[in-house]
Amino acid sequence: MKKIEAIIRRSTFEDVRDALHEIEVNFLTYWDVTGVGNEKKGHVYRGVSYSTSEIPRRMLSIVVSDHFVEKTLKVLLETAYTGEVGDGKIFVLPVEEAYRIRTKEKGTDSLQ
Repeated sequence: MKKIEAIIRRSTFEDVRDALHEIEVNFLTYWDVTGVGNEKKGHVYRGVSYSTSEIPRRMLSIVVSDHFVEKTLKVLLETAYTGEVGDGKIFVLPVEEAYRIRTKEKGTDSLQ
């Protein structure tokens, strides 16, 4: 099993979520985050300059069985892509074990 953490633009979230559902990745956790990256923009409003280097993003946490990793990464890379600086990052981490509390299932059975 692997845990895939993806930091993406909020504007691409719905497309990413829908595309993940299409490949039967039906469980994910997400939250709104703010980060600092390579995107350096500033805005001037009424003569005052505002830094937008702290960028709002959405972070996804998805645990999948090993045979779903490549499909999941492909969907994330295709649907979160805009071609602009700030599209995000994806991290893949090993997961030693997973449990479903309600049924006491463990391993990949707990992910279904």
